[in-house]
Amino acid sequence: MDNHVVISGCSGGGKSTLIEALHRRGHAVVEEPGRRIVREEMEGTGAALPWVDLSAFARRAIAMALDDRKNASAVDGWVFFDRSLIDAAAALQHASGQPAVTQLGRHHRYHPRVFFAPPWPELFVSDDERPHDLSESMAEYQRLLTAYAALGYEIDLLPRAGVEQRADYILARLAED
Repeated sequence: MDNHVVISGCSGGGKSTLIEALHRRGHAVVEEPGRRIVREEMEGTGAALPWVDLSAFARRAIAMALDDRKNASAVDGWVFFDRSLIDAAAALQHASGQPAVTQLGRHHRYHPRVFFAPPWPELFVSDDERPHDLSESMAEYQRLLTAYAALGYEIDLLPRAGVEQRADYILARLAED
């Protein structure tokens, strides 16, 4: 899926804001599975919240990411994913020890260049959907860097710049590919 572009990285690094900017420019986007799951779980039993049962959360995120990929397969042009199946697989692997990254990541590929939002402490805020702190986010960031690199993705770190400059950066880098 060469037109499926992942924006991953540190929680609180500005990924969702960047996805919104790309959508305003007319690109297809896919909202982060984790945020959607947390909203659903907070309205329901809460059994699959990541801070309650990370494995259950990750399994739901994997299923949702697979559906997202399937739904986006008919879209022409760039499709930007706020996180991906690889992020969900990395969470499951962290929670359970199951080698989910290798199992899923080799069979479900995205564009070879993945854009990573690095830790940006000045932007980071916890909220009801993301109650973890910066140190937990940075640990997750390191796991994701390792997972994407192990699968052979080219990791492109986003500059610490305004959202429109970041969107320009992504589109310029993709034009080079």
